[in-house]
Amino acid sequence: MSIWKKDFTLDSLNQSSVNTLVEHLGIEYSSFDDNSLSAVMPVDARTHQPLGMLHGGASVVLAETLGSLAANMCVDETRYCVGLDINANHVRAVRSGIVKGTATPVHIGMTTQVWQIEITEERGRLVCTSRLTMAVMKHKKKDA
Repeated sequence: MSIWKKDFTLDSLNQSSVNTLVEHLGIEYSSFDDNSLSAVMPVDARTHQPLGMLHGGASVVLAETLGSLAANMCVDETRYCVGLDINANHVRAVRSGIVKGTATPVHIGMTTQVWQIEITEERGRLVCTSRLTMAVMKHKKKDA
């Protein structure tokens, strides 16, 4: 059974990134299944820190991008999700190529969601592990 409550395609997800930090960093949604969402990000001048390796902040942007979008795809049209907390452990340096992040839910509740995001390099080795907590909010009713 799928966790998704909204219909989407990879193209529609990537279109939602136009003119955002996500597009600027070259992040592209690459796959999804019934329980996860993945995206890739280049490791290049846009995502390097001064020592020439992947900036930890870029990894956190990838993690929050995936977890936040996934969370919002798991609620109906009356609700939306916003980030409350994110942490990240950076375990491997990467200097070039592509990293892939995959977000999977730990908890999908009525008021909070928790997402685990694993970022790996091209050989599948862990680069960063991140946990994102989201608040689930109700859209305010508009007065007629």
